[in-house]
Amino acid sequence: MSSLSGNVWLSGFSNWTARIGMFLKFAKNFNWGRFSVISVPYLWLAIFFFIPFLVVFKISLSESAIAVPPYSDLLDFNLEEAYLNIKLNLGNYIYLWEDSFYLDAYLSSIKIAFFSTIFTLIVAFPIAYLIARSDQKYRGILLALVILPFWTSFLLRVYAWVGLLKKQGLVNEVLMSLGIINEPLTMLQTDFAVYIGIVYTYLPFMILPLYSALEKMDISLLEAAEDLGARPIQSFFMVTIPLAMPGIIAGCMLVFIPAVGEYVIPALLGGSDTLMIGRVLWDEFSLNRDWPMASAVATVMLVFLVLPIMLVRNKSGKDEAL
Repeated sequence: MSSLSGNVWLSGFSNWTARIGMFLKFAKNFNWGRFSVISVPYLWLAIFFFIPFLVVFKISLSESAIAVPPYSDLLDFNLEEAYLNIKLNLGNYIYLWEDSFYLDAYLSSIKIAFFSTIFTLIVAFPIAYLIARSDQKYRGILLALVILPFWTSFLLRVYAWVGLLKKQGLVNEVLMSLGIINEPLTMLQTDFAVYIGIVYTYLPFMILPLYSALEKMDISLLEAAEDLGARPIQSFFMVTIPLAMPGIIAGCMLVFIPAVGEYVIPALLGGSDTLMIGRVLWDEFSLNRDWPMASAVATVMLVFLVLPIMLVRNKSGKDEAL
């Protein structure tokens, strides 16, 4: 018996020794430099995205309550009676599909964000192309002019458009003085004003990625296309656009994603019929004090935004590997 137990002990000790040796070998061959570099963005995403998302998702599964905070706990644990009760409320998500108001808010937000992104791209592309093809000594000044609006408060810049677009504003005054219109136009509190505000606000986010892509483009490719008989418009769509596609995709993401959840611009420039999910979230959190419902709205919006982006990035990564 003693020899048998001794053999078992020696066998277990040798197994642990082998595991420790394998671990030390793995630690020696592991690329710690690469790990330290890639761990920083993952840690950043975990702290500022994944953990807050889990908190919001947890609240979305709770029930609204007259308390501080205004929602019930998911876990009910009683140490004395030794029981654990888990309550998951899926009614908030079910109500989202039953009430067409939330679906209309989602669709309206996506529509406004989509067309705003298209308009921003149309305005930003010539500006980025001009900066990329300008003299090297002027590019810093032109880029500084693009970034210059960020030196002013976002709220003040949006309020400035209120003064420009109102009936007694500068735009109507100029148009009437030139004889183009006979009476002031109603531009404020409309979807048109919302589009103007979003395009103006997010224009630098589109220009900078486009400039980065266009600045790297080899101008000799356009000359080669011209030598092969391509017209300027053909060279633009067959050479310039494909080479600028990474900047176009990056700029569209930087504009579309925040535009979907925009609240300040629709609140100040849009009318009462301008329905966007950002305003719905504000009303649910602040006016209705229904945090679980607001969290469910935010969770669904985030999933619908993040999943397509992850699929696109995954597909583009596979295409680049091929």
